[in-house]
Amino acid sequence: MGAILLFDSGLGGLTIYQHIRQALPNRRYRYLADNARFPYGELAPDELVQGCVDLIRAQMAEEPIDLVVIACNSASTLVLEPLRAAIDCPVVGVVPAIKPAAAMSHRKVIGLLATPGTVRRPYTDELAAQFAADCELVRLGSSELVWLAEQKLAGQPVSCSQLEPILGEFLQRQPDVVVLGCTHFPLLKEEIGQVLGPQVRLIDSGAAIARRVSQLLGGEEKEESVFAASFFHTGEAPAPSATVYLREQGFSNVEKWR
Repeated sequence: MGAILLFDSGLGGLTIYQHIRQALPNRRYRYLADNARFPYGELAPDELVQGCVDLIRAQMAEEPIDLVVIACNSASTLVLEPLRAAIDCPVVGVVPAIKPAAAMSHRKVIGLLATPGTVRRPYTDELAAQFAADCELVRLGSSELVWLAEQKLAGQPVSCSQLEPILGEFLQRQPDVVVLGCTHFPLLKEEIGQVLGPQVRLIDSGAAIARRVSQLLGGEEKEESVFAASFFHTGEAPAPSATVYLREQGFSNVEKWR
């Protein structure tokens, strides 16, 4: 049985990993954080696509991979088709949960909190037109929040006063459902919820992605399979407190990738 490879610009994809591991606890996992090019929301599309495809193909040369998860909304809006053409295993992407947000909104005003790249992608326009045509979609793109999420895992506290200016448009236009359209943002779910208030529901794609991965892999294929997880990174190593967190998440090794 091959491993499940998760790929993200940083540590945000851990929010997806946690859901998948809960659904499939007896699998091998590899996680690659492309810290050298973080954050993805500001990369040119061609640079983002080619770098992702090259890194994932190199990972697949090291160990048999059963499935790849692009655990990054910014990358998923661009990389899925080129990657599927380049490798021979299933690829699952993460896209903003606009469809369920529109279905659960009473005010028919929903928010999309994502990176600048994700909020302006044609793919996001298509999701909105297909699933939220009867809603007002308030788009808010922030790279600063991505940095704050990484800082939180590095042991630095994040305050509501830091988030209030970033989330100001939501406070003014008052969506009743906000889509956390970047895998980093569930790391700040508690703080975001404190700023927006209990009347705003926050949703993300983690559980849906886990269901899709489990479906594609047929659940636990072998009872004798054993959990194992390895973490790799480009660029700088995670901060010491983030490394502790990775150990708590089951990663037995944290290594520089080439």
